[in-house]
Amino acid sequence: MKILFADAVDAARVAALEAAGHECIIDAGLDAESLPAAIAAAGGSSESDGPGVEALVVRSTKVTAETMAAAPGLGLIVRAGAGTDNVDKLAASAKGIYVCNVPGRNAIAVAELTMALLLASDRRIADGVADLRAGQWNKKTYTKADGLAGKTMAIIGLGDIGLAVAERAKAFGMTVLAVRKDGRSASVQARIRSVGVRLVDNEDALLSDADIVSIHVPKSDSTNGMVDAAFLAKIPNGATILNTSRGDVVDEDALIDALNKRGMKAGLDVYANEPGSGTGDFDSPIAKHPSVVGSHHIGASTTQAQESVADGMIEVVEAYAAGAVINCVNMEREITGTTCLSIRHLDRVGVLAKVLNVLGAAGHNVGHMENQLFSGGEAAVATINVEGEPIAAVHDMLSSIDEVISVSIAPAGGN
Repeated sequence: MKILFADAVDAARVAALEAAGHECIIDAGLDAESLPAAIAAAGGSSESDGPGVEALVVRSTKVTAETMAAAPGLGLIVRAGAGTDNVDKLAASAKGIYVCNVPGRNAIAVAELTMALLLASDRRIADGVADLRAGQWNKKTYTKADGLAGKTMAIIGLGDIGLAVAERAKAFGMTVLAVRKDGRSASVQARIRSVGVRLVDNEDALLSDADIVSIHVPKSDSTNGMVDAAFLAKIPNGATILNTSRGDVVDEDALIDALNKRGMKAGLDVYANEPGSGTGDFDSPIAKHPSVVGSHHIGASTTQAQESVADGMIEVVEAYAAGAVINCVNMEREITGTTCLSIRHLDRVGVLAKVLNVLGAAGHNVGHMENQLFSGGEAAVATINVEGEPIAAVHDMLSSIDEVISVSIAPAGGN
């Protein structure tokens, strides 16, 4: 398989992939504008070229619809990290390209930086270092700090990173709150209990007594501008806002207003108008604010985290090469279709092709399909969700297939 790496990658991990027989192309200088030409130049524009690039691995490089159009053989895009907002997932889905991520591998690194920003804000570390480097001794100024023990931290987004932050906050003697939510797995619920996170019923209860609010949510339509004036109004004066998720989550004008008028402070690793490259000019009123301690979107940038993410990337690529897909973020989560067909059949070559031909001829699009073998391997059952309600003739045509044992049709979901 030909793999293009559009960002820097550890040489040892590349060597492992090459040893497994993959061709690896590395070009860490690529960006959204140059990636389409680079992926096209790697081959695959005609049958004589072979499949071209089949897997693309990126970290911060944006992957556009133009890039996907330039690589007809592309089947997998791996984001070497958790967030996938730099990949056009709608375009990938339209072309049947898997978009996979590497979740949880950088959680500890981000949690460590979150706590570093909190400590730096409370103790005014950055200002103190600046004075020392300027030859000024201001002990009286920097003895004023609240301390963290006994404070209440509200965590927005209790995933891998949020839980890692909770663990560290508890170790500092803080009370940690989060909103109670349905659907959390048993393992996550057990971890919440073991950490000692106290769950509350809603956002109002979460924020009303918070000394510190730490944001750990993905970028999405629902989280864009989530920390706005109404959100901040629920938080006590003098509280500290920490954001190590995505810059667009925070309405920066609203936060500046709270910093100016309500004595709030902030520790920020991310911003709404970050440069698109690793270096560049950056004119940000929020980053310049004297009540803000900031860093350069480096939450995941530790050697430990990057090695762990690289290992996770290898797992995704190797699984795909073996015919499996893990950590895919652009597959439909809900089983679609209005009608469910259950077809018990002999396990013979071509049976399912005959079934699908009948459904296709009748105009029924398949939304979901699963085929399971019975013990012994002689028979199987295919469960197929389709759009529309098959008429009696379709039932009869399916039943007339020699290898079909029985056919049952019911509304999808048992309704």
